[in-house]
Amino acid sequence: MNAVATIGLDIAKQVFQVHGADAQGVTLFNRKLRRSELRPFFEKLPPCVVAMEACASSHHWGREISAFGHEVRILPGQYVKPFVTRGKTDAGDAIAISQAMRRPDIRSVRLKTATEQAAAMVLRTRVLFVRQRANAMNALRGHMTELGLIADRGIPNIGKLAAALPSIPPSARAVLEEILAEIEALTSRIERIDRQVAAVAKEDEDIRRLTAIPGVGPVTASTIKAYVPDAAYFKTARHFSSWLGLTPKLNASGERLRSGRISKMGNVELRSLLYMGAMSVLIAARRRGTPSPWLRRLLDGRPLKVVAVALANKTARVIWALLTKGGSYEAPSERAGA
Repeated sequence: MNAVATIGLDIAKQVFQVHGADAQGVTLFNRKLRRSELRPFFEKLPPCVVAMEACASSHHWGREISAFGHEVRILPGQYVKPFVTRGKTDAGDAIAISQAMRRPDIRSVRLKTATEQAAAMVLRTRVLFVRQRANAMNALRGHMTELGLIADRGIPNIGKLAAALPSIPPSARAVLEEILAEIEALTSRIERIDRQVAAVAKEDEDIRRLTAIPGVGPVTASTIKAYVPDAAYFKTARHFSSWLGLTPKLNASGERLRSGRISKMGNVELRSLLYMGAMSVLIAARRRGTPSPWLRRLLDGRPLKVVAVALANKTARVIWALLTKGGSYEAPSERAGA
């Protein structure tokens, strides 16, 4: 029997599928393994290349398998899917992973450490709490609007709605007080996470340099560091902004090339943070002006949200440059073109 050169591993919670092939790509086995059998299987197997799709537990299993001397490659799921043939089965998925791994133009995802994953968990938890608070606030505002009680949007104006609660019929007042208490509790949790993130940011040199960029605060910089621990993984700044989904979709045929809306692919959280940071910069620029001629030209000729996307794209490229080339951010002068 030929030696196993590659393994395509289809990850699940309890039952895993492993597809083994030799150096020529000939299938040697395609079998199921229980969760308890996975570590002993790779421990006995001679060192080879093991590929799996990027998913919730792929980094954990990547660390476990690489500890036995195997080379682990984590492949983006959208690049594996075209290799799936004749329906959705675990055996077919494992074969597709093996085939996609052999393509030289498909890059693998960098294997993260447990510490890097933990940092991302903190930030994702913050996103969860922010989303839950927004839902609770919308519910409170919607219910009170039915009774003619309104207030401006935003956390600072929730107090106006709270002050109007005594005028609401008792039967509804009790449940609205529960919603208000949930908003206050979520706000307290978010503030605790923000303080934790700010404390970590003070100790990290990269995060401190990133926060010097307009529109990039401790949360945004910490999120970038958590999700992009090695910016050199991206060949150019455009590759980085494309991964964030901030570059336009292209429709090309022959000599015709059309640019559409931004792709919105990649990391949703980072893209949202960069966009909101860009909006804050633009609002300040409208009020107090900006020394950047490039930004002034865009504000004079394009819609605000279009300018915000362009600024977020540029900010992403500046972030990539600082993380890969070092140095500190320098604000544009009046004579600078961009």
